[in-house]
Order: sequence, then C-alpha cells, then structure tokens
Amino acid sequence: MKAVAFTHSRPISATDSLEDFDLPVPVPRHHDLLVEVKAVSVNPVDTKLRLSGEPLGEPRVLGFDAAGIVREIGPDVQHFAVGDEVYYAGVPTRPGTNAEYHLVDDRIAGHKPKSLNFAQAAALPLTTLTAWEMLFDRFRLPRAQGASGTLLIAGGAGGVGSMAIQLAAQLTSFTVVATASRPETTDWCRALGAHHVLNHLHDLATQFSQFNLNAPEHIFCVTHQRQHFKKLTELLAPEGAIGIIESDATALDISTLLKKSGTLHTEYMFARGILKSPQITAQHRTLEAIAHLVDNGTLKTTMTENYGTINAANLRRAHGAIEAGSVRGKIVLEGF
Repeated sequence: MKAVAFTHSRPISATDSLEDFDLPVPVPRHHDLLVEVKAVSVNPVDTKLRLSGEPLGEPRVLGFDAAGIVREIGPDVQHFAVGDEVYYAGVPTRPGTNAEYHLVDDRIAGHKPKSLNFAQAAALPLTTLTAWEMLFDRFRLPRAQGASGTLLIAGGAGGVGSMAIQLAAQLTSFTVVATASRPETTDWCRALGAHHVLNHLHDLATQFSQFNLNAPEHIFCVTHQRQHFKKLTELLAPEGAIGIIESDATALDISTLLKKSGTLHTEYMFARGILKSPQITAQHRTLEAIAHLVDNGTLKTTMTENYGTINAANLRRAHGAIEAGSVRGKIVLEGF
C-alpha cells in the first residue's frame, strides 16, 4: 500500500523530511478495524513527533485524523461492519493514518457524519475529542440552559479552539470569549459562535474590563501555554479552573492559581486509546454524538483548506504551514 513516512528528524524544507513508501497492508486483530483511508487532516502533534529526534529503525507513518471505509474487522469488534463509513483519531503508539490502509480500535472510532464528505469529516476527530473532553469531562460544564458563566478560549482560531467555540456556544449557556490576533482569525471565531473575540497580543484584563465582562470561571489555554499561563491565572476568577493540552508543562508558575484555590486540568486525547482506559468507549460515543450534531446542523466542519492528494510533497506543505503558525481551522488531504 502507499504510505508517507519519515526515517529521520529533518526540517520540513528537506525533501527527505517526509517520503513516499510502499508498505505491507496491516491485518486486523481483536478490536481492530481495517480502514481504507479516504482523507486525513494534519495536526500540530504530527510536526512535533516528526521533530522529536527519536531514533527510528524503520519508516514511521504519521497521521491521526482519518475518514474512510471499513474493509475488514477483528473478532472483538462490536460497533461496526464491513462497508461502514467511519471517522476517528488514531493513537501515537500505532502506525499513523497517512497510508492507504490503517488499523484503529473500534472503541475510539465513530460513524462518519452522513452530511459530510470524507475530507470534511477528517478535519473533526482529534480536535473535537480534545475540546469535548476538556469542556465536558474535565471542566464538567453543564450542557443545560440557565447555567451561566464565562469561558475564555485562549487561541480560538486553530483546530481545537474552533471546535471548543462551537461546542460551548451551541451546547452551553456560557458567555464564550475567544482570543485571536488577525482580522481573518477574529472573523473566524465570531462566525463559529464566540460572543466576544479579544486580541491576545494585548492586555486581556483591560479588554475584559472594556467589554464589561466578568472574570472567566473557566479558561481553556489551547496553545502557547508557557507564554500565556501566568497572565491567564491572574485573569481567572477565584476558585476557577484552567485547562491545558500541551505536554510541555515545565516551569509553569502556579502561585497565582494556588492563591485563588483554582484548579488545573490537563487533557490528553490519546490517553484513553493508549492506556485502554475503562472510559475508552466514551470516544466512540462522543464521535457518534458529534456526527449527530453535525447532521442536524448544530456543528460544522472546521476544514478550511484541501491540499489535495495524500503524498509526501503535499504533507510537507501542510507541516510547513502548521509550523509557520498560519493555519486557521484544519488542513485536509484526500485520496492517493
């Protein structure tokens, strides 16, 4: 099968940073679905793993988000049948989705939204699961009318922020405040449902005062947490909660958080799949719920650009855009 992989950590400008390979088709076991991959999207975690510097003995296929068709199933599969159209985010402990065929545990996959094509669906899983788990599993925001409060999403225009805005705006009664810094990303956050969009290059406390906003009881820091963490904890309401998703949590100053009796929540979307958590099937249920919300018009795909065929050249271009920090929403690739 065709696949795109890397064998050494290289700058994305190098032609061998990602290369085209011909690899064996994997065989499903246990809870595995063998999926014919129709589309993928690219996430910051792809670029971080490519640059991790870990020694490789063989080609490593990256990619987590995928949408495709089930071609074979393992003996323990319960939720799917051959021929089903699915979407999901795989785990970093297994070969990735940048290949014609891919194995995924059926407990972390969902049926693709019927109203979306494969490319549009591939933009959703990783970022949607991350946002959903932070808002509803970690923060435990009530999905009910009348439960008021203020949620700040620091970094609203990227993949996770784009889904967090939609989920909070559509499924809760919270005032949703997002941050962005460019006119196009500000407009994007507003279009997704943010009630207010602030510029994170300027003082957030001053902007909260100008808009007569209450201090946020919940802050979801989606990106650049080391840069923003101290100021965000200063802005947080007493006994509030702040959530982070980046793995580099070294040297975070929690002194202000401690003085406010605030709580720090971490979210690692891969934990349930890697560790076979007792809650692993929750990701299947969440993706099923998201598909329903997409099909009834409550949520929309965050796909903004389709880079074309899934090959090394196009994936290098996608990685380069993510590393440059210029991506709004999600980049997808489609077909081989």
